[in-house]
Amino acid sequence: MRILVLGSGAREHAIVTALIREDANHEIIAAPGNAGIAAEIETVALDAENGELVASYARESDVDLVVIGPEAPLVAGVADALRAVDVPVFGPGKRAAALEGSKAFAKRIMDAANVPTGRAIRTTDPDELATALEDLGAPYVVKADGLAAGKGVLVSNDHSAALAHGLHYLQQGPVLIEEFLSGPEVSLFFLSDGHDVVPLSPAQDYKRALDGDEGPNTGGMGAYSPLPWLNDRWGSEAAFVDEVLGTIALPTVRALEAEGTPFVGLLYCGLIITEAGVKVIEFNARFGDPETQVVLPRLETPLSELLLAAATGRLGGMSYPEFSNDAAVVVVLASEGYPEDPITGRELTGLDEAAAVPGVTLAHAATALVGERHVATGGRVLGVVAHGHDFTEARTRAYEAIGRIGLDGGHYRHDIAERVTRPAGSDTAS
Repeated sequence: MRILVLGSGAREHAIVTALIREDANHEIIAAPGNAGIAAEIETVALDAENGELVASYARESDVDLVVIGPEAPLVAGVADALRAVDVPVFGPGKRAAALEGSKAFAKRIMDAANVPTGRAIRTTDPDELATALEDLGAPYVVKADGLAAGKGVLVSNDHSAALAHGLHYLQQGPVLIEEFLSGPEVSLFFLSDGHDVVPLSPAQDYKRALDGDEGPNTGGMGAYSPLPWLNDRWGSEAAFVDEVLGTIALPTVRALEAEGTPFVGLLYCGLIITEAGVKVIEFNARFGDPETQVVLPRLETPLSELLLAAATGRLGGMSYPEFSNDAAVVVVLASEGYPEDPITGRELTGLDEAAAVPGVTLAHAATALVGERHVATGGRVLGVVAHGHDFTEARTRAYEAIGRIGLDGGHYRHDIAERVTRPAGSDTAS
């Protein structure tokens, strides 16, 4: 197939890597891509958020499938523009992408589908914001209603900080105050063709910037997959996946279908396992980053077949995708100052030495090639992805590799997947 992947981050690099691994003679193009992606496939300087431009390029280039990686093109309606010219696309249209683009819309759909989630109060008024914080109490959970590049969520016991966060985002639009839910978090992806869904394998990510889940929220500092500790409560990962499919993913997709807004693409279920059961923290409308970097390397079913089946309405009756039993870990290298004010333009060294560690690949997130030097162009610079027979081997490889990379002021967490290398019965919350 001739496949166009839209996006420039580590998620898109992971998708490209999975497609290349199929060894199926695909012709893969990325727009706009990054330095790591450009080293492997053709990239084009295309504005991924311009639906008319993307659709025109796809038609003129005889593209068989477009895979939309980031949320911004989805919310901008790029998938709608592609469908209007009959180009198969993996990614929901603008109205369905509101599941991520508007947290209030997501809550309404969850209510309609009877999906378990926490209480939420939506407000556009500073006085109502203060009242909502008092009503739901600490720890305070304050979320910008729209897209905020992973920075719109604050969880804090500090009332002043919560109020300030809410007032800041009220300047941009509505804000949600949500009930705090306690328990380990799980990310679970479902492919959807608008009517049926097929699950991938669960992962757990690390949102806080610093070790021990300290510091501000980020777009994600690392992740691992699979989640062996799910066996303690469900007996098997498959049983957990089946429960989420039946109580959350499928009802949500069917509720969107009933509203005339079919969701075709990747439904990201951000879940929390509370004492009362599994509940939804948030939905996203695309592959999660960095979880994609540990889920796709374990995928043994060809990714292209799954994406095309979803894009063309043929998921019904398909078997669950197959995954290896290997452990996968990704550790994210971030620029100095991330997430508040990252310093960019600094040189990256040691990339070849890091990639030479057995079982390691690099997923570039924000890199560019300036002459013969790689430089960091954003906050999360790249992910060091490692797999192994178990988590001890995978973690050892990941940290050996990231230790070979030089970035002045760069930082990363040292405790990614640490808990799953502990003896059985250890705490598994992230």
